[in-house]
Amino acid sequence: MDGKGTRATVSPIPGRARLDPRRRLALAVLCAATFIIILDGSIVFVAVPSMAEDLALTPSAVQWVLSSYLLSFGGLLLLGGRVADLLGRRRMFVVGAALLAVSSLLCGLAWSAEVLIAARVAEGFAAAIMTPTALSILMTTFAEGRERNKALGVWSSAAGIGGTIGSLLGGPLTTGPGWGWIFFVNIPVAVLVVVLSPFVLRESYDRERARTFDVAGALTSTAALVGLVYLIVDAPQAGWWSGRTIGLGAVVLVLLAGFVLVERRSAAPLLPLKYLRGKGFLGGNLVMLTVGMAVHGGMGVVMTQYAQVVLGYSAVQYGLMFAVMTLLTVLGSTLAGGPLVNRFGTRPVAVAGLVLIGFSCLSLTGISARGSFVDDMLLGMLLFGPGLGAAFVAGSIAGLAGVPADDAGMASGVNTAAFHIGGALGIAILTTVAAAAATGPDPAAAMAAGFRTAFGVAIAFAVAGVLAALFLLGRPRKSATVTEIAGRAGREAA
Repeated sequence: MDGKGTRATVSPIPGRARLDPRRRLALAVLCAATFIIILDGSIVFVAVPSMAEDLALTPSAVQWVLSSYLLSFGGLLLLGGRVADLLGRRRMFVVGAALLAVSSLLCGLAWSAEVLIAARVAEGFAAAIMTPTALSILMTTFAEGRERNKALGVWSSAAGIGGTIGSLLGGPLTTGPGWGWIFFVNIPVAVLVVVLSPFVLRESYDRERARTFDVAGALTSTAALVGLVYLIVDAPQAGWWSGRTIGLGAVVLVLLAGFVLVERRSAAPLLPLKYLRGKGFLGGNLVMLTVGMAVHGGMGVVMTQYAQVVLGYSAVQYGLMFAVMTLLTVLGSTLAGGPLVNRFGTRPVAVAGLVLIGFSCLSLTGISARGSFVDDMLLGMLLFGPGLGAAFVAGSIAGLAGVPADDAGMASGVNTAAFHIGGALGIAILTTVAAAAATGPDPAAAMAAGFRTAFGVAIAFAVAGVLAALFLLGRPRKSATVTEIAGRAGREAA
């Protein structure tokens, strides 16, 4: 193993990679990357009205400004992770960061709807490269067990902070220098990541591994994921039982079936099907799916609409309120990635986190049109924050545990895709439910009634996640500590 290429072994990761003295600096760079990705995904919602006014966007164009990013991000995650496994994780991470800087610049300078949407697609593509690649670099830099669990906790905390800063900065930037600055803020951090990565990140891929690329698997999986995300985004407008939705659903099922057939016969599959038979891999990703459904659909959309539309809080006021939940999410992530998972395992931590999410949604079924932050929202946020942090980290650890270094990018892509596709599904389901249940002569009371019903449905997401954790997750096998690994490596060298 050298500084330019690290040979990926079957498992575990070589001791020297575990003892990399630059690993804390590497974690800081990886956290900066996930920070700007989450910031970019959250900050844009606040600026949509200003963008629509300046660029004369139609309602359809506004929808595509939001959905185009989600389509390219969610649809290309698996492909982005696997390409990093084959071509080099650090190399692809730097490529993704550079593309994010350029596409963010184009978004901020966009002079038409077409340019903005195209640049948003490029941003999603950059995020689809960076997110699984950053997670796979974390996997190959930190030893499985205590070291990696703590690193995942810190990495998840950076994501939570990014979401909060996005909510806080979106309003002042849009009303101050203009909506273009919500994209420009990405550029300095992305450039810093590009500059620092060659110095603090090790390149990690097996140079002796055949560069065989599963083209058929890449085409079918990407088409299926893009089709699935588009179906989820489009169904609330087209109708869940419309001919268009049913037809697209049939196409997605055919593509998924074709992907499975291709992977069964491929000599170098994009997603080795053996992983889907592993309870930890499957259970961890199902937990991530349900957590994504609850957080994006419940807190991301329903709570935001309730606070700003029904109660009349400004974007800045809501950003400050939302910070309460985010700080507790950071706390939950840190505790889960440190003492809790190490002592109790992933199953009880995931169950505890999802139970907190469920009780949070239960408390929010009591919101009213004449409510307030303290009376109607605070308890839900106090419960949701640590629940989200704990369940997210436990799902990540379970879904990535035991995966060989050769497949780290693939596993990271699946884990990230599960969370974001869950988010898209949660948004689609809960917005549809809220709209259908919003009845009555008083518009505010009707909306509140719809949101109460939506939070009731969100409880079912948490219950599904609890069941997945209970039946599929187990206590992780005991992992060696870094000290033990170093001693073993020394004995082997002698």
